Amino acid sequence: MPNARGGSRGLTHAAAGWSGTMWAMNADQVAALRALLAPTGWLDRTATFAQALRRSARTPNGLLVVGAADDEPWHMTAHLADESRYAGLPELAPTLVRWAPEPGAPAHLAVGIDRLRAATRTETLLVVSQHAAPAELLERVQDVRRAGATVFALDQDDPELDQLAHEALPVSPTTAPVSFDGAQHLVTSSITARDGQPDSPALDKRLRSRLARLLDAVSGTPTD
Repeated sequence: MPNARGGSRGLTHAAAGWSGTMWAMNADQVAALRALLAPTGWLDRTATFAQALRRSARTPNGLLVVGAADDEPWHMTAHLADESRYAGLPELAPTLVRWAPEPGAPAHLAVGIDRLRAATRTETLLVVSQHAAPAELLERVQDVRRAGATVFALDQDDPELDQLAHEALPVSPTTAPVSFDGAQHLVTSSITARDGQPDSPALDKRLRSRLARLLDAVSGTPTD
């Protein structure tokens, strides 16, 4: 999660102490998963959302990530931090904004909700909300938008939140072919790619790992 300077270089899965059942995928398996999802349009939808987010995030530590008070988006933030670090793109380093940081929390975990009051038009807010956004969160998002920041929303079909966002990716639990967790993996696996393709063999290897986690999520196996 975020580092001591307010970014997220320190917010990686290893740093968080997470472990999962990620297994290696070969090129054929990656191709098979892509072929499975391609007809649904979700590879394109998540890639379009991811690339718009990448273009919007222009300043280091200016990508703010927030969720509901009882469901902070640690998972999404950690993946974004990984991608930022691996790709050498400091502007993608997320700042996790928390509603009530614990007293004495490390600086990278102590960015409180008032950070949103200081949002500027050069910054981007990503709202990750698996459930309907509570009124207090919607009010904060509206304030950020009024301040000129760009708002992205990844949710489970929340019309009120989507209306406030400049870019929204609703993941309907009844119609989407992927889970909400799976959609997060697809977005973060696409954010450092160009034209839907990995920038390098190293990125391709990470994409395979990310898709492996997605398969775990689809199958119900715990993911990291």
